[in-house]
Amino acid sequence: MALLTLSHTPLEDQLYRAMLSEVMRVEKSGGTFSVRQLSQLTGVSSSSTVRRALTGLLRKLSIQKNGAPKGEGHFYQIFKPEEIFERRRAFGIPPYPKGIEIYKRSNSFDRAIERVIQNNSLSRREAQVALACAEGLTNAEIGQRLSVGEQTVKFHLRNIFTKFGVRRRTELISRLLVHEDRAWPKKECVEKD
Repeated sequence: MALLTLSHTPLEDQLYRAMLSEVMRVEKSGGTFSVRQLSQLTGVSSSSTVRRALTGLLRKLSIQKNGAPKGEGHFYQIFKPEEIFERRRAFGIPPYPKGIEIYKRSNSFDRAIERVIQNNSLSRREAQVALACAEGLTNAEIGQRLSVGEQTVKFHLRNIFTKFGVRRRTELISRLLVHEDRAWPKKECVEKD
């Protein structure tokens, strides 16, 4: 789910999760949704914004509109993350977000992905830069991967440091990769009588 979240805009992700939870609740693979119902599910009051997010989800093959409108809404099939990645591969679309090298994934990298996603203040580009940083890439390598200049990478890193409350790249990498529940050695205080 974390990799899928990075491939959606925040609004698309919010809409996708709401639709997925609704169809999972009734144990089906799809359902009829109106823009009004989706607005209520997500708390987004602008119908044009909901329509834009729906269009994005359709384009990214996360959902599929089936058949003609039924009464007040369309029937949408909602795909699970693994199904979405397979659909994207079948259509020749990169399954994962640009800038994430899936072959380098490990348990600690999965943790880094989760922590980046949990930080709601990060932009999608900042998330990509943070994950590339966690992979150990230099600023030049990150810039080359994301097709941006090194100064742009530095700009994003400054924002990332602020949003994670760190001052250095090593602190950021540690914050992203090290398990938080790790038992750090504690100094025991011995009371003297």
